[in-house]
Amino acid sequence: MRSNHQIVADHYAASGRHDLEGMLADLAADVQWTEMAGSVLGGTYVGRDAIIANVFVPIGRDWDGFGFELERLIDGGDTIVALGHYVGTHKASGKRLHARVAHVWQLGGGKVRRFEQFCDTTLLERVTR
Repeated sequence: MRSNHQIVADHYAASGRHDLEGMLADLAADVQWTEMAGSVLGGTYVGRDAIIANVFVPIGRDWDGFGFELERLIDGGDTIVALGHYVGTHKASGKRLHARVAHVWQLGGGKVRRFEQFCDTTLLERVTR
């Protein structure tokens, strides 16, 4: 069985390959995915379909070259914290994004149970205008 740290590392490796199926492979059926309040994607989405529709479809629609540059994974057992940056170019504004971000992952039974994003929503808003 893979460790929680490896499960999250595998998510980011899949993200780097633009492999959405790989990114979502280890989500629990009732996973809660929270995007920072105040961002255009802000909210908590439950389940794979809601996450795809409310997070990944809008990212693909609105951004060129969007990605998460992982700097460090902090292993806290059932809680894994990822630190890094979002990068990309907003299609409508043409502005480039480089924003510090933290992701907090809660895992149990080999599955992602919760995900929460922390980022500077003011910076995100400026890039989209």
